[in-house]
Amino acid sequence: MAKVAVIMGSDSDYDVVKKCLSALERFDIDYEAEVISAHRNPEKLFDYASGAEARGIEVIIGAAGKAAHLPGVIAGMTPLPVIGIPIKTSFQGGMDSLLSIVQMPSGVPVATVAVNGAENAGILAAQILSVKYPELRAKMKAYKSELNDAVKEKNNNLHKLMGE
Repeated sequence: MAKVAVIMGSDSDYDVVKKCLSALERFDIDYEAEVISAHRNPEKLFDYASGAEARGIEVIIGAAGKAAHLPGVIAGMTPLPVIGIPIKTSFQGGMDSLLSIVQMPSGVPVATVAVNGAENAGILAAQILSVKYPELRAKMKAYKSELNDAVKEKNNNLHKLMGE
């Protein structure tokens, strides 16, 4: 089945990233997770990202805060789709991370989710992979139906509260 690599710039990102891992697990997507810093061990990042395709990785997710270059550096090293998770920081509430990830030069795209939007990163990876895997597409359709049903239920509950 599909395989995703999830790379964190720091182990402090794990509390956010675990929502991404849970989303991948929900869709039965195999993943590997690593802490690799674009700034502190760039050689390891180069080896990991440039060898990802040969290891069967199909999508890479990079999570980083502050000088959040990790997803962009990864995107420069691989032809695989890269999704960036900007991590909220004490400086500018994560806007620094968001802008570092979303402002990529032409030719090096990084799909970027909201600040701390790790769950959506996992879901987006599942959607990307569902183009290739019909069983994953079926799971994605079921998930979207569940979201729809949950909103209908909330609407029904609202009308009950309003006495209708």
